Amino acid sequence: MPAVTGIVALVIFLIAFVFIASEKVDKVKVVLIAAGAMAVLGLIPGSEAFYSEHAGINWNAIFLLLFGMMVIVGIIKQTGFFEFLGIWAAKMSRGRPYRLMVMLMVITAIASPFLDNVTTIMLVAPVTIVVCHRLGISPQPYLIAEILASNIGGAATLIGDPPNIIIGSRAGLSLNDFLIHMTPIVTIVFIAFVLFTRVLFRNSFQFNPEKVANVTALQERRAITNPALLVRA
Repeated sequence: MPAVTGIVALVIFLIAFVFIASEKVDKVKVVLIAAGAMAVLGLIPGSEAFYSEHAGINWNAIFLLLFGMMVIVGIIKQTGFFEFLGIWAAKMSRGRPYRLMVMLMVITAIASPFLDNVTTIMLVAPVTIVVCHRLGISPQPYLIAEILASNIGGAATLIGDPPNIIIGSRAGLSLNDFLIHMTPIVTIVFIAFVLFTRVLFRNSFQFNPEKVANVTALQERRAITNPALLVRA
């Protein structure tokens, strides 16, 4: 009987995975239907789905990362701190496309281990689009690079990515365990990725000298709209 239960659970997982990968059905609906099927078929008892530490919902990931980090990021967003960093990176790069991409990736990779990679992208992406439009370049390669950099950087700590805290809570891993074992590997992978983007997006690095003035005219200090809140945060 346990073998049959395992096969049914695997089938449900594979079907859900196919629908999620195809993107033809809303992902939230797929996950809810798959979870409901698991409960209806008795593969996961209803009580365990909500209260079991090992087989149920991981409340640590929901409240610490998805809720807690959203609150923190919401506060930081009001200060204009990430807009400040984006403008600063654009000015320091002097409009050079690859240099700009590297600086934005570094900002994203450093922020992701502490603010959660998903919420970091939500803050970095808007300013990236503005800067790219000012430079007359396509923002798509920069957004792709930032997303990948955030995933790489988020793997460095326990709180950098929801799967990290799920794995950590199940395996009994601490924040120091991630720092000791993951951070060195993440650093090497990130450096390799930065070098790889030079080749991957080589056709997108079009330097427009006449557009540089549009960026240098920006004043990053004006992006900080609430200095007092930033200090308290």
